[in-house]
Amino acid sequence: MGQDGNEYMGQNGNGYVSQGGNGYVQQGGNGYVSQGGNGYVQQGGNGYVSQGGNGYVQQGWNGYMPQQGDVRVLQGDELKAARKHFSKLGGGFLVGSMAIFLIQILAVKIADTLSPELVSDMNIYLLVSMLPMYLIGIPFLALLVWRLPSQVPEKRVMKPGQFAVSVIMAFALMYIANIAGTILTTVIGFFKRDVVQNTIANVVTETNTLTVFFIMVICAPIVEEFVFRKLVVDRAARYGQGTAVVLSGLMFGLFHGNLNQFMYATALGMFLAFLYVKTGKLKITIAIHMLINFMGSIVSAWVLKLADLEAVLGMDTSDMSQMMEYMSENMLGYLVYLLYAFCVFGIMIAGFVLLIVFAAKKRFAMRKGPECIPKGKRFLTVILNIGMGLYFVFWIGMIINQLFA
Repeated sequence: MGQDGNEYMGQNGNGYVSQGGNGYVQQGGNGYVSQGGNGYVQQGGNGYVSQGGNGYVQQGWNGYMPQQGDVRVLQGDELKAARKHFSKLGGGFLVGSMAIFLIQILAVKIADTLSPELVSDMNIYLLVSMLPMYLIGIPFLALLVWRLPSQVPEKRVMKPGQFAVSVIMAFALMYIANIAGTILTTVIGFFKRDVVQNTIANVVTETNTLTVFFIMVICAPIVEEFVFRKLVVDRAARYGQGTAVVLSGLMFGLFHGNLNQFMYATALGMFLAFLYVKTGKLKITIAIHMLINFMGSIVSAWVLKLADLEAVLGMDTSDMSQMMEYMSENMLGYLVYLLYAFCVFGIMIAGFVLLIVFAAKKRFAMRKGPECIPKGKRFLTVILNIGMGLYFVFWIGMIINQLFA
């Protein structure tokens, strides 16, 4: 039985009373109690507890069931406004990226003029090029896009077990995507008859551990999560979680400026963006990012140095006695390397299985935002606009330059 406007009253076998506005108060056989503006608070025997301005039902960390009445499909001028929004976002990141690029060049140039000997040291070079970016370039980029309309994800609890599972899946994604990226760069290197240089690997091996730890384990995760999760996701989430997740991952991958990192940075960026829209907590994505960078830049470099595989690969393979003698003297290094490889392989398999299971159970389902871009117009609206398009062109150009320079 219903009444006019947005208000209604009804009764079923177990009995409930509801009253509207845009929300309702309801009580039923399952013990539901709910009240809302455009959303509601609900609790029942089936374990649901949810609250939201956009009207959705949440069950734990695993996903949402959108209330379609609160989703508005954009058309006409509203669609043009959305395209303009993403153009401003991309344009801000483009100008910020160019500013960062120029600031780094200028900082290195000034340091080289003052003391060429210092800049020849990879530790000094890394600090001189990265610190101005973190202290000047990134704040300037943030200033350009901060005032754009945003929608902050609602904060939700992630249990320790869920965090552990997320870490395993994040590592698996990174390893699998890194393998794919390595294969791709190897194929490109074969056709261009030259090796595609992995600049980040060169930096890690030639730089002091403390410097690498400070830049890559402490600074990079904090800054990158703020920029590509907080700034990007918050300003794209109103158009749907899927849109925010994909855009965050692509912009993050491109920002690295080289194909070696693009594949795994994009995959990892999307996964971290997914965690951010589901938990609303940047500290979770920062912690996972720190763990990944620590394993990739500190632990892996230490293991490779301990095993000294380059020395073995450089030996004369016909002299087996020399190789066996060298390996016996460095047995600890090889054992550590094998243990590390076994752990990486185990995490990759476990994470891959978890990803499949979660996908099969639709745990990666992402809800629509209050403003929905129609299918067939999302790429045009989000990517093919002046600002975002130029951001993509700029960084794709940087990647091509890295491949063939």
